[in-house]
Amino acid sequence: MDKNVFISKHPLVLDKISKLRDKNTSTADFRRGMCEISMLLAHDVLSNARVKASRVNTPLGSCKAMRLSHDIIFVAILRAGLGMLEGLIKVHPEARLAHIGIYRDESTLKPVKYYVRLPDKINKSLVVLVDPMLATGGSAAEAVEILKARGAKKIIFMGLIGAREGVKRLAAAHPDVPIYIGTVDDRLNNDGYIVPGLGDAGDRMFGTN
Repeated sequence: MDKNVFISKHPLVLDKISKLRDKNTSTADFRRGMCEISMLLAHDVLSNARVKASRVNTPLGSCKAMRLSHDIIFVAILRAGLGMLEGLIKVHPEARLAHIGIYRDESTLKPVKYYVRLPDKINKSLVVLVDPMLATGGSAAEAVEILKARGAKKIIFMGLIGAREGVKRLAAAHPDVPIYIGTVDDRLNNDGYIVPGLGDAGDRMFGTN
């Protein structure tokens, strides 16, 4: 696997992913699991944020401290990426939020863009792009292209489960974008779904399957 790909070894991440995989997991528990895994993965992802020296007045005096010097933007690939925003917002409520709507054409498996809503002036921000499933890698690669076209210089991808093929495709298309992912499965089926995966994350999160 590429040196810029970081696969979680955290026991809690692995345990919670196993619960998401279970077809008997309820919609409520699925949403909760996505939120909790996102919070855990965010610990490593946000270690890439810059800090600056500062001073803080405590009740007993003044002390040296460190504060974030990075504007952080969380970008969800619609619709399944919405399930990861809740956890990220809990970790860093001050972040700005953005959305990119991309769906995969079922016949060609190619990404189709239908919506982009980003803040202005993102060139100095740390942009965290999130999508729970990195299957073919096409949608994620297209989303990164959109972000770069809008001026983003520092982008990180975060996902829950990736197919080996999709991870390699994103890493090859954008070698400057670190990939943080919960786990990686070996293959895709003929319909472009990760096997064994967990099914359609959007359907399971919204209860539409």
